[in-house]
Amino acid sequence: MPDTDPAKVRLITLDPGHFHAALVQKKMYPQVDSTVHVYAPAGDDLQQHLARIERYNAGDPPTAWQQEVYTGSDFFERMIADRAGNVVVLSGNNARKTEYIQAAIDAGLNVLADKPMVIDPAEYETLESALMEADDKGLLLYDIMTERFEITTMLQRALSRREEVFGELLKGSVEEPAISKESVHHFSKLVSGQPLIRPAWFFDVRQQGEGMVDVATHLVDLILWETFPDQPIDTTEVKVVDARRWATTLTPEEFAHVTGQESFPDYLQPAVSGGKLEVYANGAIDFTVRGVHGRASVIWNYEAPPGAADTHYSVMRGSKADLVIRQDAPQNYRPTLYLEPKADLPAETLEAASASLQEQFPGVGFRAVEEGYEITVPDALRTSHEDHFGQVTEQFLKYLAAGEIPEWERKNMLTKYFVTTQAYRMTH
Repeated sequence: MPDTDPAKVRLITLDPGHFHAALVQKKMYPQVDSTVHVYAPAGDDLQQHLARIERYNAGDPPTAWQQEVYTGSDFFERMIADRAGNVVVLSGNNARKTEYIQAAIDAGLNVLADKPMVIDPAEYETLESALMEADDKGLLLYDIMTERFEITTMLQRALSRREEVFGELLKGSVEEPAISKESVHHFSKLVSGQPLIRPAWFFDVRQQGEGMVDVATHLVDLILWETFPDQPIDTTEVKVVDARRWATTLTPEEFAHVTGQESFPDYLQPAVSGGKLEVYANGAIDFTVRGVHGRASVIWNYEAPPGAADTHYSVMRGSKADLVIRQDAPQNYRPTLYLEPKADLPAETLEAASASLQEQFPGVGFRAVEEGYEITVPDALRTSHEDHFGQVTEQFLKYLAAGEIPEWERKNMLTKYFVTTQAYRMTH
């Protein structure tokens, strides 16, 4: 039976066209009602979403979600009118996402949105307005920043604050940024053990967004989060120095494999050249944060080499050492953090740094390698990308219970989208 406790958080899922919408429900939350109201147009996107939830309900451990689904052509207006819940989950086609966000806030609903919240610089002011209105109304508007919960990224951030091993973060330059984040993704992949079928619109940058306003959102967020932890950064304190974009090409056969569609739909024809689809999913942004140079770059390939997966590379350059995350063949494609000292590092200093991490990261240690030291991480601290969605949702629920998000979260959310949309504008 559905939980009818009026104090419960009640989820509304709006037009779930991306598998991230389902990952929010991969686990149950005690404060969240088990009945979720779904408003979406009928079609493959909705059916794939519902099928994923059913797999979780039949999983180990099983979830117990009940889906109340409305598929009328007026699904958006009906969602606003019904107010069947108090938190709208948004993860799907990004063309209307900023509009959806504004309307939900106007209606007095909290919003948990997958990135990106905005893909068009023309809609940046709408997002800014929605954030201000949410703040005035005591509502929460929050985006799903899963990469903050990757253990090597958390450790990179923590060790960069240990002056005895890292020193001070360098200012860097465009040629050698003080902090770099590079993310490599693949169109063909498995999710929850199943081949991922992507909607055809995913390959339309007018609906999904180009790389620098989509996945790069995570990377810009991490740069802000790691360079000045828990500090609000205003848009006046960042500057986009340079930006670049390039395309990944897909053959009709590759497109059919990942979408199930035998030909490119009409709306993708403007992006077809020489019989291949050009998807501007790749981008790089050079920008400064309070004078510190950062670089965010995102790359999409069709599929990973055998045994490989999506990868992340990152470096933070300090006056005493660099902190480098690698995830390639030598690491068995598992994110691995290295501390690379620029001078001799006394054993007692290393031991003290290790001891300082134990309360938050029990079992973390150091192992000497050719480059310096590998940060060893017990399996108990490693969670998957899919699990990170539950961790973000739990953080959102804590903020919801408190009635607010911290000032640094609210301000930096806007600042990161300022960076991505300014970069987009620069390349167009």
